[in-house]
Amino acid sequence: MIRLGVNIDHVATVRQARRAHEPDPVAAAILATLGGADGITIHLREDRRHIQDRDVFRLRETVTTRLNLEMATAEDILAMAVQVKPDEATLVPEKRQELTTEGGLDLLANTATVRAAVQRLHDAGIAVALFIDPEPAQIEAAKALQADAIELQTASYSEARGAAAIAHEWEKLRAATAFALGLGLHVHMGHGLNYTNVIPIVRIPGVEELNIGHSIVSRAVLVGMERAVREMKQLLQHHAQAPHRPPTSA
Repeated sequence: MIRLGVNIDHVATVRQARRAHEPDPVAAAILATLGGADGITIHLREDRRHIQDRDVFRLRETVTTRLNLEMATAEDILAMAVQVKPDEATLVPEKRQELTTEGGLDLLANTATVRAAVQRLHDAGIAVALFIDPEPAQIEAAKALQADAIELQTASYSEARGAAAIAHEWEKLRAATAFALGLGLHVHMGHGLNYTNVIPIVRIPGVEELNIGHSIVSRAVLVGMERAVREMKQLLQHHAQAPHRPPTSA
């Protein structure tokens, strides 16, 4: 069964808009877990625009499932990860001016930096995933860098418009998943997935985990975090058992 990792960054975004104490990401993580989340994902960005250092420590103390820390390879973030010891660290690219992570980490252009980060995290007993584009060269590089898993970015799929374009991006994800599995990598996916476009993704054989944040937090504003997560979890469970087929016939 596909695991659901709930990204609670945007709970902190609302809090930081007023530099207040609420809403509390820890409370959100607890409610998400009650709703069936298999793990909690947070991104500690270099500019600290949402999740703060204190949140990371508090969540490590309270998350009872899996804590996945998305992070750049910056020295201060690496040092914190080694200290906090999340269950998994997902290395992502990061630019100060972006609204959210744009595209996958280019492993071919950043081989030495990523290799050093992977080794440091592994030495601390932390599993490592690499957030990359669904391209064979990047997947081969992830294997060479001894990543435990890859997280295929689904932004291109989520942002595609028109049946042909969506089917094309879905096929790239399907082929990339099969290729990665053949190399012995675990496959996760995330970025821009919602309650509608996630259905064809669930039907790709071999995907172990989906990390979804903005859509769930948006739904939670209206119906509450526990219910929003439960609805997504039920959706994944239901459609994971359907025959695998491209989104044009979903």
